[in-house]
Amino acid sequence: MHIIIIKAIKGAKNMKHSYKNHPCTYYMNMCPYWSNHYFYNQHLWDDYDEEYKEWENYAEDYNNVYINYTGKKDSYSHTKLKDYGPKPFAINIEEATKENKNFRTALWTGKHLQLTLMSIDVGGDIGLEIHPYLDQFIRIEEGQGIIKMGDRKDKLDFEARVADDFIFIIPAGKWHNLINTGNKPIKLYSIYAPPQHPWGTVHKTKADAEAAEKR
Repeated sequence: MHIIIIKAIKGAKNMKHSYKNHPCTYYMNMCPYWSNHYFYNQHLWDDYDEEYKEWENYAEDYNNVYINYTGKKDSYSHTKLKDYGPKPFAINIEEATKENKNFRTALWTGKHLQLTLMSIDVGGDIGLEIHPYLDQFIRIEEGQGIIKMGDRKDKLDFEARVADDFIFIIPAGKWHNLINTGNKPIKLYSIYAPPQHPWGTVHKTKADAEAAEKR
């Protein structure tokens, strides 16, 4: 029986390499011996754990770095989150927005418009700011918060609670801030017209963004 199980282990290892187009967790590609036989030998369990963790890491890396613009997780078509402007471009914006883990990632920058993705930590905010010469559109794909706007930084007389699927528009010349009041990061995308940030902007944290504005 042990000989059969060892052969099954070797077969499962080979299967791992033949199913890389579908980076699901390891048990999806296991042969029947893994689930139908109890492993009395501890080293067999160790081999299983090592292989399982390897596949878990592979799947996590795949999901963190790439998004699928067809909306199907098992498709081999994917796009890396970076700036694709000013070329023609299409993407599943909901998937891209939720996959983004940076405070800000520029996804498309052209001459007259810019699309960015943002992730605002729990208890965090965008930061009080004003854009004198551009209008801004924001849609929240995940999370909840409060948007505040006003003509003066000490008088933000517009306030609204926003959550999944809400949009809000910030006219040029309005002070504004978005505060995360929920228990998970806010995932949003923002459209500036005209562009606000340099082509290819990536701010991993809010501190990075603030440092870049001072330069």
